[in-house]
Amino acid sequence: MKKVQNVLLSGVGGQGIILASKVLSVGLIEAGYDVKMSEVHGMAQRGGSVTTQVRFGEKVYSPIIGLGQADILVAFEKMEGGKWLEYLNPNGKMVINDFKIPSAPILAGDVLYPEGIIAEIKTKIDDVIVVDGPGLAEEVGNPKTMNIAIMGSLIKALGLDEIVDWEKVIGKVVKEKFIDVNVKAFNVGMAQVK
Repeated sequence: MKKVQNVLLSGVGGQGIILASKVLSVGLIEAGYDVKMSEVHGMAQRGGSVTTQVRFGEKVYSPIIGLGQADILVAFEKMEGGKWLEYLNPNGKMVINDFKIPSAPILAGDVLYPEGIIAEIKTKIDDVIVVDGPGLAEEVGNPKTMNIAIMGSLIKALGLDEIVDWEKVIGKVVKEKFIDVNVKAFNVGMAQVK
């Protein structure tokens, strides 16, 4: 692969986005790609926005993705997906978790959580994969695996499911006692994408 691929992951603090990005990055490195990753935590511990940018290819010089440059946008929370949409290139694709986490102004009653976010995104982007992250995590019996289930969907959407043994990658990144449940979540997430 000569062309550099750009993946932008967005969500809310506490959703495990950094861990998911590490799984992606480690797998890509093991597959022989040059990989650069950057993290933006914001007010992550207070439920604020978190993004990570992963760029991979034959040679990558910078970890930063500019406006309109992401080949794929992964939204772990649907309002965050709308917030970062301008970073997706016009021919890009999106993996979006059908899940909402109300922000502080919403919780305070100052504003309402916007309705119809996914429908609105679909009017702007042709290739949108909607993932039921909470349902997938419930299927494997652990709500904290939602991030890895979404990663499974992302890996399949990118066509990277056979480039490396992702189960071994997960084993290297997550704590030993959580490997099995995360592998199950990853496989359930991959099965969501045709």
